[in-house]
Amino acid sequence: MPNVVFSVDQSRSMRDQAVPGHNRWHPDIPVAAMVKPGDEFRIECREWTDGQIGNNDSANDVRDVDLSIPHMLSGPIGVEGAELGDLLVVDILDIGPVPQETGDVAGQGWGYTGIFARNNGGGFLTDYFPDAYKAIWDFHGQIATSRHIPGVRYTGIAHPGLFGTAPSAELLQRWNRREQALIDTDPNRVPPLALPPLAQNALAGQATGSDAERIAQEGARTVPPREHGGNQDIKNFSRGSRVFYPVFVKDAKLSGGDLHFSQGDGEITFCGAIEMGGYIDMHVDLIKGGMEKYGITTNPVFMPGNVEPRYSEFLSFVGISVDDDDTNHYMDATVAYRRACLNAIEYLTKWGYSREQAYLLLGSAPIEGRISGIVDIPNACCTLYLPTAIFDFDIRPSAEGPKRADRGRCAVTS
Repeated sequence: MPNVVFSVDQSRSMRDQAVPGHNRWHPDIPVAAMVKPGDEFRIECREWTDGQIGNNDSANDVRDVDLSIPHMLSGPIGVEGAELGDLLVVDILDIGPVPQETGDVAGQGWGYTGIFARNNGGGFLTDYFPDAYKAIWDFHGQIATSRHIPGVRYTGIAHPGLFGTAPSAELLQRWNRREQALIDTDPNRVPPLALPPLAQNALAGQATGSDAERIAQEGARTVPPREHGGNQDIKNFSRGSRVFYPVFVKDAKLSGGDLHFSQGDGEITFCGAIEMGGYIDMHVDLIKGGMEKYGITTNPVFMPGNVEPRYSEFLSFVGISVDDDDTNHYMDATVAYRRACLNAIEYLTKWGYSREQAYLLLGSAPIEGRISGIVDIPNACCTLYLPTAIFDFDIRPSAEGPKRADRGRCAVTS
């Protein structure tokens, strides 16, 4: 096993670890551990909400989750010799859930998918699903099954939802400035257009005193992806992947977490992956001056891993950029993918699933989302590829019609 450079006691909050992580982005968060180019090492991670979600049949915990706490990140990990303008090369060697003997925490044999309530996070389809719902998934090696979505069994593509390098002070200011400008265009929107810095429940790693207070006041929230990587939620960023991160500060300060057992393209329910705590093994290296050398001045570049389930047959749902009220949007791929998701949900209800079960399934199963046509004005065309082999019945259309059955129900709020 590689050397563990960031250790987590899964029975305790990230705040109570011997070396705590952090839940804001800021260049002045102290390095938790140092590694060298060429090193292989392990980082242990908490589940992203720091243990707020339980293995039960109620979605009250999803409804009431405190979103000032996530994401709980492990790190920062400093890389010797890393300087502004370099590229940090990260190879994902292995990733997995929490070992079984550590107690009843997400990742210890189970994980969860949540539909977040509109007034507390929302999601891609929050206008259609304004309330909170949940599905618990049990792990059987690489296979996931759920008592809340019966009739489905699939192999997950385990991956970290969130990893990134620390921003420079100038880059952090840019993030906060532009996101506040976006918020100001519709300040009372629910859910909000963005999340500004928030001192409440901020965790600044090993920073103390006035430094910790300043980081809490200035630090960027971890919710969106940004130029440094961050919460990209890319399902193919898995074993065997190589990622080239821009370096904006001395030592690079790599941090991450939000591990997923599985996810569909888009993570469409906001908490659409199968969330878990666990570990990730990495190898790091540096390309000196790599940002200018390769033109990677913002946003990582990555090479997908070669470990993924092999599904050869899909039922694909098409969406175009025309909304419910017959409004035509010009080449809007977001609207088109939303329509593809809604079309797939409607189809699955014909087999006995509730709309909420179908939504939870599409967020967590290894579906493929594609921009299929973004050329023929005025309609963008997006497609959602649903593997047919994940069902224990034939979901393909036929002259006989769909065979509806009792598919149970997902976890709901009281």
